[in-house]
Parts: sequence; C-alpha cells; structure tokens
Amino acid sequence: MDDQVLFSHKEDFRNSLPNYEDFALVSKRIIHALKDRKPGDWKHIDIGETIVQLDPNLLEMMEKNLLPYESLAYIFETKPVGKIMSKSKMSTENKLEIVETFENKLIYFPDYDVALTLAFNFSASHSWPEYHFFSVSVEKALLFLDEINEKLRQLLMQSITYLVDTENGVQRRNYGEQAVVNREDVLLTNNIKQDIFRSIDEFFKEDGHFFKDYGLPYKRGILLYGSPGNGKTTLVKSITGSTKAPVVYWQITEFTGSHSIQEVFGIVTRLAPAILVIEDIDSMPEYTRSVFLNTLDGVQSREGLFIIGTTNYPQKIDPALINRAGRFDRAYEIPSPPEKLREQYLRKLDIKHIFTDEQFADMARRSKGLSMSQLNELYMSVALNWHYDGKLAYESRIEELIKQNKRSIKNEWETDDNSIGFG
Repeated sequence: MDDQVLFSHKEDFRNSLPNYEDFALVSKRIIHALKDRKPGDWKHIDIGETIVQLDPNLLEMMEKNLLPYESLAYIFETKPVGKIMSKSKMSTENKLEIVETFENKLIYFPDYDVALTLAFNFSASHSWPEYHFFSVSVEKALLFLDEINEKLRQLLMQSITYLVDTENGVQRRNYGEQAVVNREDVLLTNNIKQDIFRSIDEFFKEDGHFFKDYGLPYKRGILLYGSPGNGKTTLVKSITGSTKAPVVYWQITEFTGSHSIQEVFGIVTRLAPAILVIEDIDSMPEYTRSVFLNTLDGVQSREGLFIIGTTNYPQKIDPALINRAGRFDRAYEIPSPPEKLREQYLRKLDIKHIFTDEQFADMARRSKGLSMSQLNELYMSVALNWHYDGKLAYESRIEELIKQNKRSIKNEWETDDNSIGFG
C-alpha cells in the first residue's frame, strides 16, 4: 500500500496555504509533464549530495551516447532555454559549442523512469536554483544510481581524471591515455619497488580477495616522499598506468575546504575500488587539515580506496597523518639514486651509444647526490656537446650540477639510499 500524502498535488491550497501553493506550483507542472510522457505515480526522491555530483557525470554520458535521454520541457520561459559554453571544464578543448544542460530543463531517462532538472525556486525576496530528482519509485531511483556509478567507473577507466578545487567548487577535467610508464622503467631499490607493487596488485586482484581472506580492512594509503626529481611522479604513473582501476588525481589549491574534501571523497568512494592520488599533500591548507584527517579516519569514505600521497617536503606533513594507523599505512622515501642506479639510468638514456663502459662507471661515481631529473639534464647537455663538437665533456657538466645543488636549500631528511619511511 502506498504511503498516504496529506497535501496532494491534486488539491489546490491557494486560499488556505498560499505560500505552500507557490512552492508546489513548480513541482505540479513538472510531475504533470512526466505523467504526460509516461503515466505513473511520479514523485520527488531525495538522493542527497549525490545529485550535485551527478550533473557533470550524466551530461558526459549523454554526450557520449552512453545514456538514452529525452528533453521534455523548459521550466521557465524567462530563464535561458539554451546554453553555449567551452568544453574546457570537461576536457582540454576550448571550442565553443551548444551543450546539453539540466539548468531550467526537464531531462527524462526512459530506460529507468527517472528525471532530473535544475529549476529555480522563487520567494518574495530572491530566487535560487535547486536540483529536483523524480522517479516512479524509490527502487527505480536506486537502480538508476547504482547503474550510473558502474557506467561512470567504466568510463573513467579509459582516461585519467583530475579533480581541481576551484573558487566555484570541485571541477573535473578528463584527459586521454597518458604516456605509459612500464614498471621496468621505474628505477628504485628492489625492496621498495617490490613492496609497493605487491600491495597495489593484491588490492585490485579479484576485488581485494587477499584483504578479505586475511581479515584486513579493504583500504590502503601510502605516502611517497623525497626531494624533487627522483621519480615520485614516474612511480605514480607506473602504478596508475599498469593497474586496471579508475584513477583520480586530486589537485589541492588555496580553495580546498571542508566541502571540497567531502565532495572529492564522495566521488571516488562511488568509483571504488579505485586509486586516489593526492600530489603535494603538504599544500593542504592548515584550516582544513582536521576535516581531512577525520575523513581519512572514516570507514565508509575509505572503503575500496588505494590512496597515494606525495610530497617533496615531509617535514611540513602533519605528524597525525603518519602516526595514526589507518591514515597512511606506510611512508616510503624515494631518495636520490645510489651509484648503481645512476649508472643503470645513464645506460638506459644512451640510445646512441656515445659512452664507453668506463665512462658510464666514471659518471656514476662522480654524480653522487644528483637526482633522476638532473641525470636527464646531464645526458642532454653532454649529447648536445657530442652532436655539435664531437666532445663529451661530462666532467665539467657534473661539477656544475653539483654546485647547483650546493646553492640550493639542503633537505636534511634525505640521508640513506635504502631507507623506508621516517625511520
């Protein structure tokens, strides 16, 4: 038996409750249009904050013809009945085009018997836009949300998603496939590399069967730290590029606040199992750190998430991130490469074979303290000399790079080539 409604749309309350009738008028017109399209017991359904996050996701699926829909009506003739904008919010393109929107428009999804609009509510003093979600039953609404989450998960597995905190809220930008970084191309000491890749593989193998089999919470967080240029980003790219799971990069900015933290975790949790990458995590505004820590503590907000944080400045990291189990489980130092890895990396760069074995060994010995990115610069500089003058002159270039390091601020926390964590 359907629940009884005491104030039905079938009645007119203009004389007894005029303010209610003002409020109900928009709903009456929308439900009337829905019944004309598909007879049924249409009603409002509350889906909480999910409704705000649905907007860009649904529009993208509609644009890609992944979700059949019909535009049934515009709500107010005094509001815009068309929209032209750049695609830059959704992609790297800047071309102006006519775009679909829920603003002032009633969109119906016939496969699910649900509808969505972003319509205005009017009062005596002002008006404001408000999302309205409709369905013929709560069960159909839930089915729609579950299937949309799965469609979104499959869609985002085909690209890298960036969530950027802006003045206007969290914006999502999608980029196509990035250059693949093979695991073999990650030059790290074997114990660190093996430990990280084992944990990531088991997390996404058979929906985390290892964690369930051993009675472990199905969530994981690792922090990668070390001076710039030593391969943290390369390591992250090799993880995300070799793992079959949605990957979301979250860019923290000065606009990051409690609401954006909740929104980001709300998005990635619905995609779980998934990877959330938070680069330069030390840039988290101080006034939001307690909210961030509380979110990391939440069981539901972390279920099925493998979180990777990176920082060049671990001394700026809130100790509460590391010292409490369940936030970041492990911290790995990505140090300047030791001599053996420096030689291995230089050999990998030398596709023109301009160096001898003795020169490789000499460069590796002389270049102590140089980062991976500085080794790249070393090879490029020497290759240019060789190309134009037929001379290598690597000794002087190495000396210049070492002097450059000495002029820079030293990070005392990086001392041991093989350390893991903060020890």
